[in-house]
Amino acid sequence: MSNAGRLAAIFGCEELALSPDERAFFRDCDPFGFILFARNIENPDQLARLTSQLRDAVGRDAPVLIDQEGGRVQRMRAPYWRDWSPPLDAAHAAGADAARVLGLRARIIAEELRAVGIDANCAPVADIAGPETHPFLRNRCYGETAVHVCERARSVADAHLAAGVLPVVKHLPGHGRATADTHHNLPTVTASPADLAAHDFAPFRALADVPMAMTAHIIFAAYDPDRPATQSPEMIRVIREEIGFQGLLMTDDLNMQALSGDLGQRTRASMAAGCDIALHCKGDMAEMLQVAQEAGDLTPAARMRADAALALRRPVGPVDIAALEADLVRMGQGALNG
Repeated sequence: MSNAGRLAAIFGCEELALSPDERAFFRDCDPFGFILFARNIENPDQLARLTSQLRDAVGRDAPVLIDQEGGRVQRMRAPYWRDWSPPLDAAHAAGADAARVLGLRARIIAEELRAVGIDANCAPVADIAGPETHPFLRNRCYGETAVHVCERARSVADAHLAAGVLPVVKHLPGHGRATADTHHNLPTVTASPADLAAHDFAPFRALADVPMAMTAHIIFAAYDPDRPATQSPEMIRVIREEIGFQGLLMTDDLNMQALSGDLGQRTRASMAAGCDIALHCKGDMAEMLQVAQEAGDLTPAARMRADAALALRRPVGPVDIAALEADLVRMGQGALNG
């Protein structure tokens, strides 16, 4: 189904089921998709009902996203779903097998998501961990060199696609040099364009064919000293032209305090810069109304990118989860509660 006329936004909801007000709001504004958090999750039956309610509200097979990286950022947890060690810890422990280990984990995660109606995951994390990387991000990364991150993030992206789950690579054009937590502060990266191209941008160039991606709320002073990448036309140009990403580009959460202004101003600046989709995660109705007022409909180019992404939500075939788990155990990398 075409995405013509869809609001260029992804919204969260407040609780374990949709309220009548949320159902009416989503019906009327028709957002591109939805995103879920721990507050929305109780057990598999409840979660499957909620994903159905979200799609019923807009009358179509809208994408439902989640952050299920494994480790600290994992919304679905035991006892109903597998818990995992942080990706960087797993990669260090696996050594030469890191790409395979992270890919196996990702395939199991993707199968768990599809079983409850979730068909997009905000992973892989293609940021490169460095000595200055803020702790909120560091152990979510896949490695400390561009070569390692390229290989491991590709394995994770491909594992999701094999399960018919859309990977959302983050955080374009690279978050690893940030020394502040963008949930609270706006970091500035001062590296030169040459250093950024050779290091930070490299994994994203290697993953430029991934169907969806998320921006970074970070200033890259060499390109735009005044605006974070999410709201910088110059940085969106870099993402599209120098990195070569042509998929559907969504903002990171517009509620993060790295951004200034109210939600309407944040949304307007992000869309004017060239983002395709405004992401608002909190589920607050008053804030969603501000975002909806400013996001506008998907542009023709964004509709084409959205249609191409959604066409990939087809599993390649059945998978033997027990065999995947056995492979991980042989490598000393099973789920923490497996």
